[in-house]
Amino acid sequence: MIVSRALQYTWPGGDALRFGDVSVPQGDALLLRGPSGSGKSTWLALASGLLTPGAGELVVSGQSVGALPAAARDAWRARHIGFLPQKLHLSEALSVADNLGLVFFAAGLPLDRAAVARVLKALDIEALAARRPSRLSGGQAQRVALARALLLRPRVILADEPTASLDDTSCAAALRLLRSCADELGATVVIATHDARVRQALPQASVLALDAAAPVAA
Repeated sequence: MIVSRALQYTWPGGDALRFGDVSVPQGDALLLRGPSGSGKSTWLALASGLLTPGAGELVVSGQSVGALPAAARDAWRARHIGFLPQKLHLSEALSVADNLGLVFFAAGLPLDRAAVARVLKALDIEALAARRPSRLSGGQAQRVALARALLLRPRVILADEPTASLDDTSCAAALRLLRSCADELGATVVIATHDARVRQALPQASVLALDAAAPVAA
């Protein structure tokens, strides 16, 4: 589950971003709605421990994120959070399978090649295991990024504008895949989006509307 109270963050030289309170039960979905610059990516960075709240509290899967020592955050994030960034950040120097293997390194865990093979098969991309990212289509790269996010069976999945560059058919397919994977894991899903199609596809999701006039871009 995810709970926030009086959450704030201030970028250097900017005014404070203040976020509404949320309480999302485990397994449910939350949409962060608002245009570019309204703070959606900042909220995700706070939830994943990439940023520390300036005020308030954010509890993710039972952990007060701001209370984590800096040295412990990377391992916590790798083990408990599945993250789908806007830019997929796949290393061209590595194969698809080896890109997924980096997840274990980040979590301080031994490489589990069988787990990598299982997630590739589950997402129907096992034939891509030896390819470099430059040889993937956009849809294939997105599935690889989702495989990376799901590899350690996270309790929370954070997705930053996952449908922004997709046509209607690809958008619907991507959302179905994300939702079905989350349902299988019993994971809470947070999607930052300004795409009305996401709201239409997830009508039961809670919504945190962010101020379009937020003073700092995110």
